[in-house]
This record gives sequence, C-alpha cells and structure tokens, in this order.
Amino acid sequence: MWTDVVDLQNFYATPLGQAARQLLHQAIRKAWPRMPGLRLGGYGFASPYLTPYLAEVRATVSLMPSAQGATPWPESQDNRVCMVAEDCFPLPDLSLDRLLVVHALEHATRPAGLLREAWRVLDAEGRLLLILPNRRGLWARVDRTPFGWGQPFSRAQVTRLLNDMLFEQLSAERMLFLPPTNRLWLQRSAPAWERIGSRAFPRFGGLLMIEARKRLIAPGLMAPEMARQRVIRVLPSLTRRGNHAPAPAEGTERRD
Repeated sequence: MWTDVVDLQNFYATPLGQAARQLLHQAIRKAWPRMPGLRLGGYGFASPYLTPYLAEVRATVSLMPSAQGATPWPESQDNRVCMVAEDCFPLPDLSLDRLLVVHALEHATRPAGLLREAWRVLDAEGRLLLILPNRRGLWARVDRTPFGWGQPFSRAQVTRLLNDMLFEQLSAERMLFLPPTNRLWLQRSAPAWERIGSRAFPRFGGLLMIEARKRLIAPGLMAPEMARQRVIRVLPSLTRRGNHAPAPAEGTERRD
C-alpha cells in the first residue's frame, strides 16, 4: 500500500518531519556531495531531496508513482515531475547518471521490476541511492510516520536484491536514530542522537541508505528479470508549472 502524496507532504510539514528531512538531506549530500553536469533523477517522493542539486545538475526529473500521486515541482520553475508506473519509466535507456529512490521500494508491488527499470535508465557508470525503512529500527514499527508503512528491509535482503538485479553495492549505512516522537526537546537534539546512535546501537537506525553501481554483463548472461524486449518512446515535454497537477505520462509503451 502506497502512502498518499498529501500524507507525505503533511508529515514533512511537522517538526518531526522537518527534523527527519534535515538528517536525510545531510546524509544524501555526504554520499553525493556535488553533481556538476550530471543527469539526476528521483523516484518515489524524492523531490524535496533533489532541490539542493537544481543549480548544478545538467538535467533532473522526479518520477512519482501513480499509486502515490504527484504534485508539481520545483516552485517558480517549469514542472519536472512525471507520474509513472513502478515498473515502466518513460525515459530512454542510459538517460540518467544518478537515481535517488525514497519512499518507494518498501511500497513496490514488485521491487525487482522497479530495480530493473532503474538499471535500464542508468548510464554505464550510473549510481543508485536507496533510502528505505530498516527492519530493526523503531521507525518501521510506528505507523504515524511514512516510514512505518510498507515492507521494511534488512541490509542482507537489500544486498541480495541488488545483486540479483545486476547492481554492485558500494556502501550501506543505517541512519535516523532519532526516536519517532513528537517531543520537541528530542527533535532539537537530532544531531546528537545521530552521533550517539551510530556508535552505541548502529543496527537499530530507522533507515537504511544504500548506494549501488550498475553492473554490466554480456547480453547472453543477462538475468531473466532483465532480459525483456522493450519498446520505449521518449517522454514528451513536461507540463509547465501552472497546471493544478501533473497528468500521467503518455506515449510510453512496453512489450514483453
């Protein structure tokens, strides 16, 4: 079951959501400090985390699942959001250098299909950054935040899934040790919780953040999940800001 985009926006408007967003921002920037001239994409509810890169990337697009809903982004600029199916992105092969996936994999009906599409649209040296609930963490056990919905993962499960879908894992870390509570005094001490938690109880971070690199193999050795004939037409021009909501993408066709 996908979390509705309105519920995600409402969560990030709360003090707890703002604290979580700030911690995620810092972690993503640490993993990807600069991306001058690169093509950046996001899938799920990634728009808030793509915003800091707008001034430096060559191109960017936010792919939002149709089951989740979509809102225009960024503000005061042409819309760069497209509503998509989880296993069929309206982008040509090798069209992105980086792809951020957040609030997505834990809700996917077929996680392998989602990662198959990520593999297809990433360039030969493309990088994937996954942020998803940690099975052992407190955030996965509390359903008043978006990270408490969907299927949480263990680090071993994600590693195996990435390997099956032809990705090489580069790094894996646990984060968000701040308790998922609305007590303001705890939220104000969020950086201290991150420092203490990463040393004292690292296995119990609320989220997993895993970076992976696309692995290239000979076509004859391609895994069955990847070896599907596809017909992809390039995404039409994105709707300009001013419309009330982005329409589902048209002009995309898949043939299995």
